[in-house]
Amino acid sequence: MRRIALFLFLAAASLTLLAQNPATTPAGRWKTIDDATGHAKAIVVLTEQNGVLSGSIEKVLETEQPGPNPVCLKCEGELQNRPLTGLRILWEMRRTGNEWAGGQILDPKSGKTYRCIVTLTNGGKTLKVRGFIGMALLGRTQIWQRID
Repeated sequence: MRRIALFLFLAAASLTLLAQNPATTPAGRWKTIDDATGHAKAIVVLTEQNGVLSGSIEKVLETEQPGPNPVCLKCEGELQNRPLTGLRILWEMRRTGNEWAGGQILDPKSGKTYRCIVTLTNGGKTLKVRGFIGMALLGRTQIWQRID
């Protein structure tokens, strides 16, 4: 009986440590890197609640808009002219194996929304973010860097 109790305790403890390990979840702060220019564009905060990943812009690092408060000029509907800071750009992502998929990502520069797949790489230090239309083959990939 003691062995069973010890086994259950150790199993629960290892699951708790696994859940808190940044290498197992994309939740956290990320520096987005533009795939075309290689420049850092923003700091994005990703959160995971009830197995669903979402993210919003915490800080804009580089933009073509003048002034301190850039907005989503090309977004449509209620997102048009909303400040980029605080803007939700990633939503409804669910874990499927080693990646998160099924959700969408907003490109604030174009105002377009794409299907998305995100995959942790480099021991959780980088995040491969792929936005696409239709098939994942038809899209773009950015590599984001985790901020400690």
